Amino acid sequence: MPEQDAVAAPPAAQAMKAPAPPASAAALEAAAPEPERFHLRTPVDIRSVSLVLLTGLASLFVLHWAKAVFIPVMLSVLFSYALSPMVNWLELKRVPRWLSSAVLLLAFVSAMGSTVYSLGDQASQLVEAIPVAAQKFRQAMKTRSGKSNSTLDIVQKAAAQIEQAAQESGNAPAITRGAMRVIVEPARFDIKRYLWSGTIGLIALIGQTTAVLFLTYFLMLSGDTFRRKLIKLAGPTLSSKKITLQALHEVTGQIQRYLQVQLLTSVLVGVLTWLALLALKLDNAPVWGVIAGVLNLVPYVGSLVTAAASGLVGFLQFGSLNMAMAVGGASLLIHTLIGNLLTPWLTSRASRLSPVAVFVGLLAWGWLWGIWGLLLGVPILMIVKSVCDRVDDLKPIGEFLGS
Repeated sequence: MPEQDAVAAPPAAQAMKAPAPPASAAALEAAAPEPERFHLRTPVDIRSVSLVLLTGLASLFVLHWAKAVFIPVMLSVLFSYALSPMVNWLELKRVPRWLSSAVLLLAFVSAMGSTVYSLGDQASQLVEAIPVAAQKFRQAMKTRSGKSNSTLDIVQKAAAQIEQAAQESGNAPAITRGAMRVIVEPARFDIKRYLWSGTIGLIALIGQTTAVLFLTYFLMLSGDTFRRKLIKLAGPTLSSKKITLQALHEVTGQIQRYLQVQLLTSVLVGVLTWLALLALKLDNAPVWGVIAGVLNLVPYVGSLVTAAASGLVGFLQFGSLNMAMAVGGASLLIHTLIGNLLTPWLTSRASRLSPVAVFVGLLAWGWLWGIWGLLLGVPILMIVKSVCDRVDDLKPIGEFLGS
């Protein structure tokens, strides 16, 4: 029986032990499991970047186009931040808010008006002395060079001789017969048009100044009303209200510290300029100290204007180029040391802004709004950084602006 089973079993056993035929490569690839597919994602969404660029360009256009509205508003906000601490202190002393705001604004306007009035005679004398200064400068250059004729006179004489030689040689083209000679005369000075344009500019300046004063008064009178409204509109959750309150407190503190830094550096520039010009025996040195302190508020441009004007006055008084360079150089040196060393250090500590971001921001706002952009550029950057630091999607911008 075992032998019969062994004889009957071989076909099945052989079938189980027989090796499988070799499979082809195509069959193996078909039988192999399909690998898992994955998608490569670009790190930057092109559509979102395009929308951001278009939004930025539209914002720049609106800021430049509506600067007549934005500049008075920003000036009013800045003045209200500067004067609000005094108003709050007077309110604690039982002085009504409307009265303290009005008195402070009247005092500020009176101080500015008296300063401009006291400097008006100096400015008119400076403008009237420009032709005299130009003539003295020409004579000084002649004396310094030791020649009777200046370089400009030599060039003019050489050009006249060349023109005369060309006419005598006959190479100059003859005037065609029958042609009409056209002589272009300069436009006559129209006093009516000049007065009209000057009047329109003066009316616009008075209107903007009045708007700034009234808006500043209303902002100081409102107190914390707008702050409470912003906190209320921030959202229903307590965390959003807390973030908004922190951002408002930081903006207020940074702007007030920035204004204190500007006041300190302007007073320091004014005092040092007064002492330096007094040592050089320049007339009206205290007036020039006030001018230097006021123009110090305008970054980069104020120092150049002060140096040029004081150097011109020094040249008119002493009649020497060396003294003019000494007066202008002393003023420029004081502005450079304080403006490039002390002011950036104090500003960075007060606002935590990067010096590179401040410089680029001043260039951008100066291009948009001119002199007003240079004055308002740093406070605007402070507000932008404070907001960006507390919004998750804008934190990279705040990190870029930070020191």
